[in-house]
Formats: sequence, C-alpha cells, structure tokens
Amino acid sequence: MAGAGEGDESVMRVLVVEDDAVLRDTLARGLQESGYAVDAVPDGETALQYLRSCDYEVAVLDWRMPGISGLEVLQRMRRGNTPTAVLLLTARDALADRITGLDQGADDYLVKPFDFAELLARVRALQRRPRTPQSPRLMVGNVTFDPATRELLVGTQRLSLTGTELGILETLMRRSPAVVKRQSIAMNVWEDDASALGSNTIDVHLARLRSKLAGAAVRIETVRGHGYRLVAG
Repeated sequence: MAGAGEGDESVMRVLVVEDDAVLRDTLARGLQESGYAVDAVPDGETALQYLRSCDYEVAVLDWRMPGISGLEVLQRMRRGNTPTAVLLLTARDALADRITGLDQGADDYLVKPFDFAELLARVRALQRRPRTPQSPRLMVGNVTFDPATRELLVGTQRLSLTGTELGILETLMRRSPAVVKRQSIAMNVWEDDASALGSNTIDVHLARLRSKLAGAAVRIETVRGHGYRLVAG
C-alpha cells in the first residue's frame, strides 16, 4: 500500500479515494506533508480492498466515481460496522444531497471546489472524535439482526426473509425510530434505485415484510410525505 507509514502506529492513517488523478495526488501529497500516513486509490473497488486489510482513522471519499460510487462504499462500510470516519467529497451542493450523504453515514461533507486548508481542518476535527463502532447486533423490540451472519431472530425464533426484505428491514432498524425516506431505502437496497423509486416495487416489498413481521413486537409505520419507520410495540 503505497504511502502508508509501516511500523509507525502513532501516525494517523488516512485513505483518499478519488478518481481524478490530479486531485488525488494533490490531496495525498498535502496530507503526507501534514504528517499523515496516506493511501490514495482511484476507485471504490480498490477502496473496499484497502478497508478490509488496513485500519484507517479517516477516509476522504469522493461521491461520484465510475463503478462502485463513493456513496456505495460508505454504505458498505456502515453495514459492516467499519468505524472509520468519512469525509465525503462531492460537487453536489444541494441540501438534499448533503442530507443523503450524512444520512448514509458520512461524518462530514465538503463541496468541490474547496481549499485544502479547510479539508485539513475537517480531517483534524474528525481525528479528535472518539471512534465508536456500531453495535454488531441491531435490536428493535423483540427483533434482533446480526449484520455479520445475516441471522434474523424474532424472540428466539429465526425468521427467513428474502435478500431484498432483509435489506429494507436492516435499513429501518439502523435508523429506528427515525423516519427513513423512500430514496434512502432505494439507495441502500437496490442497485438501480431510480427504477425502484419509479414504481411500486418498494411498496410491494414493504407489504410482504409487514406480513412476515405480523407476529413480532415491532411495526412498520408509514409517515405520509416523508417515508417509513420501524418502532417497537
């Protein structure tokens, strides 16, 4: 892994994920000159490989990349309980985009173009935050889900769901009791989120999921105009 400071555990490790070669090299060089151990990679697939094999304190992650997007990398990190703090870089400056990025698990958000001094200050701020990985098990009411094994229990009984149903339930459990927008569900569960949003696909799967959870001490509520939430009781 080029740029990492092997053998020096006191140096903070940063992963830079950016498909623009010039910007990637600029960020890597600037962070290294500021005392960080840096790995810089050009795409999401490589980023996931590095995240599996190395412990980073901060990832500077570009949203829009060919192949696996930065947002999908972020989603996989959070589903896998990776505690690395994420600074999301994007040219998208609409409020809805910032909300989406933060809702998916980003710790901070920086809009391009930006000044390197600001990025450095944000990395330092993330460095000061305690690293608190998510609980390996999700629990709402008497429903328990283990993201590592994909085992779902209602009380002590296993419940079998399709992959899509399980993805929806996991998304709702991670945010419970907050409301989850349809867009967030589509982005988390479907590769083609636009297709899911443009049809009744989400409603069909939610209806099936509600039916299978009928005997559990949880319920999926529809919050009209906003989305859905999973609550105990």
